[in-house]
Amino acid sequence: MTRDYRKGMQFLADARERLDMVAKKLKLDSGLVDKLKFPKRALIVSVPVKMDNGRLKVFTGYRVQHNLDRGPGKGGIRYHPEVTLEEVTTLAMLMTWKCAVVNIPFGGAKGGIYCNPREMSLKELEGLTRRFTYEIMMMIGPEKDIPAPDVYTNPQTMSWMMDTYSMHQGFSVPGVVTGKPVDLGGSKGRLDATGRGVMFATREGLKHLGLSLKGATVAIQGFGNVGSASARLLREAGAKIIAVSDISGGLFDPEGIDIPSLIAYIKKSKDKLLKGFKGPKFVSNPKRANEKLFSLKVDVLIPAALENQITSENAHRIRARMITEAANGPITPRADKILAKKKVFVIPDILANAGGVVVSYFEWVQDTQALFWKEKEVNTKLEEIMTEAFYDVLRTSKKHRVDMRMAAYMLAVSRVAEATRLRGIYP
Repeated sequence: MTRDYRKGMQFLADARERLDMVAKKLKLDSGLVDKLKFPKRALIVSVPVKMDNGRLKVFTGYRVQHNLDRGPGKGGIRYHPEVTLEEVTTLAMLMTWKCAVVNIPFGGAKGGIYCNPREMSLKELEGLTRRFTYEIMMMIGPEKDIPAPDVYTNPQTMSWMMDTYSMHQGFSVPGVVTGKPVDLGGSKGRLDATGRGVMFATREGLKHLGLSLKGATVAIQGFGNVGSASARLLREAGAKIIAVSDISGGLFDPEGIDIPSLIAYIKKSKDKLLKGFKGPKFVSNPKRANEKLFSLKVDVLIPAALENQITSENAHRIRARMITEAANGPITPRADKILAKKKVFVIPDILANAGGVVVSYFEWVQDTQALFWKEKEVNTKLEEIMTEAFYDVLRTSKKHRVDMRMAAYMLAVSRVAEATRLRGIYP
């Protein structure tokens, strides 16, 4: 495996550029801005794993805490062959803003391991997870930093993390991670939470544009947990999903894809990919599929894969009326400017995909209190928070005459800056 470190470095540079722009709007002190630009702490660990063939392989893992002024760190763990320290650092910063924009008492953190989980067995993944948990144990805990699932990690991953941490404490500590199975203290509604939040944000965005979610045409890039949940929930709300893509290619059907059948097919398939699904037109070249998907004339485009997908090179081909960022950082700053000129309404990632961290907060609260909620209560509370956050950002946008991304950042950064001001600098 080889990594392109330039992508992570550019991702971090873009995030800091956005912070500079927001700081200028808010007239923040330069010293405070510097504090917000850099993480509180970052840990790099070696993760030795005995592979199934008997050989020892050493992986590199990361955990970064960006800012803890508003509460414990919160952020996912991703397993991916392109993970770098710069990427994880940027995602930790985005988590800080995400928690602040929906006004929950967490700071931003993120973790990752440089690996290719698709080439590893379940036993190897368990060994990787348990050793990584041990190596970062000094940083995590219910009062310090609470990991969650992210790209190529899931409730089983969180179960291993929770068990490893608990074994070293001598008692069960369900609150050390979120996104766990319900049987281990997970919250009902957590698995669909990010996708449900995307649906709520999309619904309110369309309402703002004078459109209805019912009958709206939608294209989704990425069909993992977030992309598939978003597709299913949007379809249930009456939207028509006419295109989806993943690393195997893309499916296209102007009459609407049968999302329930597609999800059932993927669950049964060995590789969990779109290829092989019968019915809609399939474009097997992933690059060509994404190019076609991005250029479709739809009401809503949802990038739900990785960062830096919509750039200055392809933004001019976007014909969607609205973009809901289900992924973290899918649009570059230069692309943002192009989309603004095209009058594309963009719901930024730190707002649009915050449903997952909101329900992670609910899970943490339930674990702490040892009192669990019904799924309807979880979903109702999520809808309230996401809707309130959307209109908080929209009001900020109108008041300061800025786009939704700048408004979301202004709201989030001002809340973190105020917390820092009130706490002061120790010593």
